[in-house]
Amino acid sequence: MVEEGFADLGYARVDTHRAARTGDPEVVYGAGKTPQQTVDLLGTLHAAHPDRAVLATRLTDDAASAVRTAFPAAVVDELSHTATVGPLPTPVGTVCVVAAGTSDGPVAAEAAVTAAVFGAGVDRVDDVGVAGLHRLLAVRDRVAAADCLVVVAGMEGALPSVVGGLVGVPLVAVPTSVGYGASFGGLAALLAMLNSCAPGVVVVNIDNGFGAGVFAARVARTATRTPPP
Repeated sequence: MVEEGFADLGYARVDTHRAARTGDPEVVYGAGKTPQQTVDLLGTLHAAHPDRAVLATRLTDDAASAVRTAFPAAVVDELSHTATVGPLPTPVGTVCVVAAGTSDGPVAAEAAVTAAVFGAGVDRVDDVGVAGLHRLLAVRDRVAAADCLVVVAGMEGALPSVVGGLVGVPLVAVPTSVGYGASFGGLAALLAMLNSCAPGVVVVNIDNGFGAGVFAARVARTATRTPPP
């Protein structure tokens, strides 16, 4: 049943007016949902926004398979566990997603997909962790050219501080749950990022590539606006 501003599916009230309020449609958080619920929610959002990509995150393998069957044109990304239905918006500004290591790839990929769905152009810089700083220095110009950075790291979580000391670009840090025992499932990286001595670093929660991607895309979109005379 469709009400003013939302669609009542019985188990969920889908916010069909979020794009009108915030500029971006609601996103389906796939964890804890059945494959059919994920399909129904994506279908409802796609019907409400036929000209704009809608996103589902944290998909199980079964949910990803169900989305592929229901929406043959959907883009399902196995690394990020996401699916998009509908065309991506014309990109505005650039988000550069910087990952410390390949083990951080799923979270970095989630941030990159999210930033694209939320309307930013995306550049990816992978495997430039602090154990080999020459790799980061080799791509400093690409990092500095972005309108906003997403820096993803596990272990001791040092990479955002290093990047924040090299460039003056707005930066959102993402701690990941990658690391050995004393990393405490990403808590060590989270605390390191929260205590960064580099100015201009903001932090999202552990493994929250989605939240970082939304933030960065909105910064990038805003950064390209022409200032009033």
